[in-house]
Amino acid sequence: MTVDLGLLILTAASIGCIHTLLGPDHYVPFVAMGAARRWTTRKTLWITSLCGVGHVLGSVAIGMVGIGIGVSLHRLEWLEGLRGDAAAWLLTGFGLAYLAWGLKKAWRARPHTHPHFHGDGSLHEHRHGHEGPHLHPHLSLHPHGHLHPHAHVEPQGARSVTPWALFVIFVLGPCEPLIPVLMYPASQHSVWGTVAVVLAFGAATIATMLAVVYLATRGLERLPLDTAERYSHAFAGAALSLCGLGIVFLGL
Repeated sequence: MTVDLGLLILTAASIGCIHTLLGPDHYVPFVAMGAARRWTTRKTLWITSLCGVGHVLGSVAIGMVGIGIGVSLHRLEWLEGLRGDAAAWLLTGFGLAYLAWGLKKAWRARPHTHPHFHGDGSLHEHRHGHEGPHLHPHLSLHPHGHLHPHAHVEPQGARSVTPWALFVIFVLGPCEPLIPVLMYPASQHSVWGTVAVVLAFGAATIATMLAVVYLATRGLERLPLDTAERYSHAFAGAALSLCGLGIVFLGL
């Protein structure tokens, strides 16, 4: 390995770490959605790593095609910028839609009181929300005339599409420094040099994402957030949309 290639690999790893830390969209969506949807730490990290791999490979694929067919650097940068804008607006739109759904869910889950007459004629009132299990037993009339207790339990919805939505957004989102700064200089050495640089950049990017998500997730677990739990989905949607708007208007 030449000195130049070794320096390029070190630079790739450094850029991967720094550009991840400076881009909140690389970790805030996973921390926010993990907390809102009550994912385990393992599931949150798994989804983070999956999206991180897609994030890196999307730009690698374009870079490899560009190197192979000799497309100019300027055109690749334009394509990466277009992908970045599309991903930012998708993240913003998804966040706003999730925010609206979260506010609706919070409104439906507001605590309220229901009176119920029990079998002995006594009146009972209890306080609950319409979101989550409602397990207070009530007596209802069986078709054959018998009274029997039953419980209201919220039906399980379809499997969440949130992880896949995040994956698609991150595949579209470019790793801006990867192609212009790293892949072209590495391709001047050898194919293996290019592979080494891409692996260094990708490993540093994903490792940094996982480290930040893990630390932030464990930190949230220590905060007393019970009073705000009803609005957790709304907060997550707001965080996603702010990340998307930050990319569009602030270049984060």
